[in-house]
Amino acid sequence: MSKATKTKSKPKTKTAPETGASEMSGSALLVASLEKAGVEYIFAYPGGASMEIHQALTKSDIRVLLPRHEQGGTFAAEGYARATGKAGVCMATSGPGATNLVTGIADAFMDSVPLVAITGQVPQAMIGKGAFQETDIFGVTLPIVKHSYLVTDINEIPRIVKEAFYIAETGRPGPVVIDVPKNIQQQRTRPSFPEDVNLRGYTPIYRAKDEDLAPILDLIAKAERPVLYCGGGIITSGASEELRKFARATGIPVTTTIMGCGAYPETDPLSLKWLGMHGAAYANWAVNEADLLLAFGVRFDDRVTGKVDKFCEHGTIVHVDLDESEINKNRRVQYPIHSDILHALKRLNQMLAEQPVRKKFTAWHNQIAEWKAKAPFRYQVTDEVLKSQHVRDHMNGNIGDVILPQEAIALLYELSKGEAIITTGVGQHQMWAGQFYHFSEPRQFITSAGLGAMGFGYPAAIGAKVACPDREVIDIDGDGSFLMNIQELAMAHIEGVAAKALVLNNQHLGMVVQWEDRFYGGTRGNTYLGDPQNAKQIYPDFVAISKAFNVKCERVLYRRDLRAAIQRMLDTDEPYVLDVITPYTEHVLPFIPAGRTVKDMIY
Repeated sequence: MSKATKTKSKPKTKTAPETGASEMSGSALLVASLEKAGVEYIFAYPGGASMEIHQALTKSDIRVLLPRHEQGGTFAAEGYARATGKAGVCMATSGPGATNLVTGIADAFMDSVPLVAITGQVPQAMIGKGAFQETDIFGVTLPIVKHSYLVTDINEIPRIVKEAFYIAETGRPGPVVIDVPKNIQQQRTRPSFPEDVNLRGYTPIYRAKDEDLAPILDLIAKAERPVLYCGGGIITSGASEELRKFARATGIPVTTTIMGCGAYPETDPLSLKWLGMHGAAYANWAVNEADLLLAFGVRFDDRVTGKVDKFCEHGTIVHVDLDESEINKNRRVQYPIHSDILHALKRLNQMLAEQPVRKKFTAWHNQIAEWKAKAPFRYQVTDEVLKSQHVRDHMNGNIGDVILPQEAIALLYELSKGEAIITTGVGQHQMWAGQFYHFSEPRQFITSAGLGAMGFGYPAAIGAKVACPDREVIDIDGDGSFLMNIQELAMAHIEGVAAKALVLNNQHLGMVVQWEDRFYGGTRGNTYLGDPQNAKQIYPDFVAISKAFNVKCERVLYRRDLRAAIQRMLDTDEPYVLDVITPYTEHVLPFIPAGRTVKDMIY
């Protein structure tokens, strides 16, 4: 993505003055511009430098949802954006309000999520003078935005807003920041709104020529062990249906990244689910043995590749991506193709209709079937679990009734019929959600993948539920990650948003504990989250905390009670927390240690 630049040039867009329009304040003009951009919801926390905009919003049909922390607001806006493909909108005041948006902005940048973040700013005369609650949010966010604006002229507000949404949503999506000084909000002008956007040098879509795409079919015809490796670009571009047609027409197995989950139905025989550090063993083996890797809409992230020069070491790699800067950035490939992936797949499917690939890849499919049988995702209660401190502290002698986290997710998948939108925090529960909930459609799995931001799950679930009120939206979370934005239970309750949370509570930072066990001899470096003075107590008490927010919560200790408890959660039409107590001894497997290869995989 391009770095942010401060726009000072004259607008190059046609403008249409509002006939008979009276003067408007800058804040009212900003809100009117948001309305014209089609904004229906904004997640916004007020303060001195943004209260003028909040006053204008009271006269608007845009629904304001009040987070209890600005970070929760950005994550909620992201949840909305990831569920819809439309830009989510969040807003905060200057200084600490603006800096509290930074993690969400960085998360949107890493995962290519369309986001418009509006910040109030101190008056222009005070900028650079260390005024109360002043922060150069324009400068702070330069490395983590697609574009930024500091508004210096009230008359530019309509142009800036229109451009911001266009930039955020087109091409490779990303976050855009609009910083609005308070004096600009208070000034008055007669509105004039642009009819179109014309940004010199910005070409959001590039379509490869047929002669660039045709060699792909020749490579498939010569291949014996091809694999499709697909990422979030498939979902962003709306190319999921075209991918399904292409895979079924060619018979090529499909693996995805975490960001690509749902791009191809994971219950389909051709699916290898997802690959990488904690991905399917059979997906990693298939890519390692592939003689042709079709990398569509991916960026060869280190959590996928491991030691990058050994990733598909002996295969021919075709990389199709809209962002030309990603090609040959992490992994050099033999056939780089700069293109919108939706266009590329459409043309490839048209070519296949005219000249089908006749190969069946029978031997390759048989080999993959053997690998699937050898190393499926699985779990079991081991002696280590039964002898663990968890069982001694919490199970009251009922050692056979322990709940494994994987089983809780598998049961949620069964009872929700695989139809829920799932959000997650970050950690072991995130990986297990990807392993044991099988996604059949795009935008069904919403997770902080690139940045790995704890605290993402529940506010993202609120945003997704606002976007899709008729869908079941459930945050699969860990106790550490859930606690980081637990205050957003207030937003869910007050706004009447029935986002639910299944908390896999092991009283530890589970993923860090796993690394401690594997690489540090089990020495605990501040990874226990319970109360060391009373280890038998579940700490903190999510039931009591939820009750304080007027949100229903139930704790489940025993396996025999789990099915009914999950069903009660699914049956309710209001915010709900299900606190499921699980052992901390479980490790996420498979596991390829960082920087290692598939040959080092523990499965």
